[in-house]
Amino acid sequence: MATDASSRLLEAVGIRVPIIQAPMAGVSSPAMAAAVSNGGGLGSLGVGAMTADKARDTIHAFRQLSSGPLNVNLFVHRPAHADAAKEAAWLARLAPAFERFGAKPPQALTEIYTSFLVDDAMLAMLVAERPAVVSVHFGVPRPDQVKALHDAGIFLMGSATTLREAQALEAAGIDAVVAQGYEAGGHRGVFDPDADDSALGTFALTRLLVKHIGVPVIASGGIMDGAGIAAVLKLGAAAAQLGTAFVGTDESLADAGYRKALASDAAHATVMTRAVSGRPARSLASLFTRLGTDVQDADVPDYPIAYDAGKALNAAARAAGESGYGAHWAGQGAPMARTMSAGALLQTLIEEWRAAS
Repeated sequence: MATDASSRLLEAVGIRVPIIQAPMAGVSSPAMAAAVSNGGGLGSLGVGAMTADKARDTIHAFRQLSSGPLNVNLFVHRPAHADAAKEAAWLARLAPAFERFGAKPPQALTEIYTSFLVDDAMLAMLVAERPAVVSVHFGVPRPDQVKALHDAGIFLMGSATTLREAQALEAAGIDAVVAQGYEAGGHRGVFDPDADDSALGTFALTRLLVKHIGVPVIASGGIMDGAGIAAVLKLGAAAAQLGTAFVGTDESLADAGYRKALASDAAHATVMTRAVSGRPARSLASLFTRLGTDVQDADVPDYPIAYDAGKALNAAARAAGESGYGAHWAGQGAPMARTMSAGALLQTLIEEWRAAS
């Protein structure tokens, strides 16, 4: 019931079913990824917010639980441009929210994540560890990075939100493209966050890429069950990638506040916001997304400098018992999220997909 495109991708990556658990930084755990890989799908870890040493430890934790294939995901964003005046103005804007919880904003903000584009220690670690798959978000790796990873026998995937982005990934030697529809939760994979976003949905984007690029296409965004998986495969996708579907699983690192929000009416009103991190990202409706409704994009510091402020505000709020300032990323399919183990969810998805095919 897998298509020819699926069969080629499955063989290349070493999986039995065309289902990929999305690499959600801060949410996907070694246990989650292992459960998916052990069940025949592709488990993923988001390590873009980690140092090379921490990422290595996380890969090793996965390998204690599974001998299956692993997808390790990295951020290849343009390094942040610091702007002291903009950052001071942003902290002043957030000050009333901090004061509500008896806290003060940080005196200054820093670039809390290192882009893979300038992280040679991460590259060396990946070449040594050789996960089955390395995927990238926000852009294209350097040519020497692509060569080094390919020379290590690693299959490469990259996220695209437009045909032009997908063509750039293909031209760079990326082996498969993740078509990230506007429905998807978490950060938009746009290469340039300041450019106009065409906001293509998963179905339209998947078909565009299938027709115009030569590498396998993986559909992502709004897919929550086996019927959705079957639908994107019929559109020509080689596999489906699901993130929000796994946020509520037992192995998820989502905290109690995040899980409560996912099960609430907030799931019916996801919001694309730049206020939390500095890049557009789809979140459950929250106090933080409400704060960002009247903010101009140009007023928000660069990613991930703005995220430094967002994390500080979330910490202050949580200390006072308020969870509404967390990064509660979720896609438009959030109301369909289910609570069970990751392994049970994968098996349910497989059964639903087969029934719908």
